Amino acid sequence: MRRRGGARLASLVAILVGIVWLIPFLGIVMSALRPSRDVLYGWWRPPFRFTGQNIVGAWHHPTASIAAGLRNSAQLAVFATLLPTLAASLMAYGLARLRFPGRGGILMTIGLLLAIPQQMVAWPVFQILNRVGLLNTLTGLVLVHSAWALPWMVFFLRGFIETLPIELEEAAVIDGAGRFRTFFWIVFPLMFPALASAMVLQFTWVWNDFFMALILVYDPRRMVVTQQIPLLRGQYHVDWGLLSAGSLLAMLPPLLVFLFLQRYFVRGLVGGAIK
Repeated sequence: MRRRGGARLASLVAILVGIVWLIPFLGIVMSALRPSRDVLYGWWRPPFRFTGQNIVGAWHHPTASIAAGLRNSAQLAVFATLLPTLAASLMAYGLARLRFPGRGGILMTIGLLLAIPQQMVAWPVFQILNRVGLLNTLTGLVLVHSAWALPWMVFFLRGFIETLPIELEEAAVIDGAGRFRTFFWIVFPLMFPALASAMVLQFTWVWNDFFMALILVYDPRRMVVTQQIPLLRGQYHVDWGLLSAGSLLAMLPPLLVFLFLQRYFVRGLVGGAIK
């Protein structure tokens, strides 16, 4: 009886927490789909009339087009996810399977890099990109996000690789496969759950980034969607319907990516946490 009571109490608490988290999202959806005058005094107040005008207005906004922001964010997030994932998987495999002088120092350095906040490196990164001609470009932003992702991706993927049976790699070596062939034909396919987890996290973080984009990109044609949303407020008043519509459109891509890779995401997290 006590166990049943505890389970019911835990379920009730989970439901209440879910409702608390769901209310702001519901407010954004309702504000985006209702006329602005209807939500002026609260999105929960009747009458409940719905329209797509806010979404169309945000999509084709003359100065802060969400369509352009989504296109730039998609290019940024895809390349800033694939590039560090490939590089980190190779680095993680080398640190997990190879024994060489300085390996411990490399691992310690990577661990220390995880503790550096973005604000500390913003000015040096700005200067470096300015000197090499990559400031105010999506290419520069891709390289910054890729470099920033490498430490945690290496740590995460290394932990997962160490859970894989090394006998498979030894059998491949006996058959004449080299290190690179063993990695790409044996290890890399087995890493898919961990790679999916890392890619979902990286894609979400890059998509939602505002700080680095604000510092490194200032051309309206190259701004990402997180930079476009504040520009929807208006100069003299805040159009909450338009702002909510832009926010709703911006949150859909990472949400869809997570839903599509959800089962691999959980499996990768569990596998990477075993070590």
